[in-house]
Amino acid sequence: MNFKSFLLTVLSISFATSSFAQANLLSAKSPEEIGVRTEAQKAVDNDKPLEYGYVDDRDIMFGKMTWEKVVLDERVNFPLYYPIDTNNIGPDRRSLFDVLWKSIKKGDIENIYDDSYFTAKRTMKDLQSAMHKVDTLDVGYEQYNADGYIDPEYIIPTDITSYHISAYLIKKYWYFDKRQGELKFRIIGLAPAAPDVNFLDSDDEANKEPIPLFWIFYPDAREVLHEAKAFNNENSAVPYSFDHILNAGRFNGYIYKEENVYGDRKVTEYVSENALMQLLESDRIKEKIRNFELDMWSY
Repeated sequence: MNFKSFLLTVLSISFATSSFAQANLLSAKSPEEIGVRTEAQKAVDNDKPLEYGYVDDRDIMFGKMTWEKVVLDERVNFPLYYPIDTNNIGPDRRSLFDVLWKSIKKGDIENIYDDSYFTAKRTMKDLQSAMHKVDTLDVGYEQYNADGYIDPEYIIPTDITSYHISAYLIKKYWYFDKRQGELKFRIIGLAPAAPDVNFLDSDDEANKEPIPLFWIFYPDAREVLHEAKAFNNENSAVPYSFDHILNAGRFNGYIYKEENVYGDRKVTEYVSENALMQLLESDRIKEKIRNFELDMWSY
């Protein structure tokens, strides 16, 4: 690395530290001043997602599309899951699902899709059946049969929240850039997954299988995910943006599907009822992709 590259790296890290840390925390005279940026800070703020480099189709020597499942029970994936209770925490800390869902409702993320191929768009009205349900207690039915109406306390609404999100599905494209001689990946799509809203209270494990609520074309969400910060357990002064976590691969997931001649069938469709063999098959697919780069430099 030459001196110019080293200096650029140091300046980038220094700028990231100053821009990511909670603004005005140590200089605030009252709690209301915490997080308020000065006009001078706003003037020099040029904090944007790191732009992807242009890759011409002719430069892609090898490519493979994969779908990964990121299970939020794993400790390394906790920054994507927590916090799930926002009543007792500041507004600067939100889970990935809260960030996505709030941005969709505000219109910052305009397009949401029904599947990972982005063939059909969904609207907020379409999502109501997947995100919301209303239950009526038995007492409410008895009241309705007797009096013809139901008191509100007998009607129980339920919404999908961050607590119910158990996994994220990520669509990746792995490619070998022959100009740079390097194997890389780009995230194409992202989907939060939760059990069916109608079976949240079910004791049957089969009903708790997470299903994607909606798909987002990842480049559409990069601005939003860059502004939102996840907790950094090692240094709270420098939180990671969700865009950085996802693009840097700071999570653990396993491949549950790759593009193939069989209509992109899932691993579970040809390796059934054997969780261990399914994980081994996922590792085999990952190693097959990584070995392409290794084989390029074998003599």
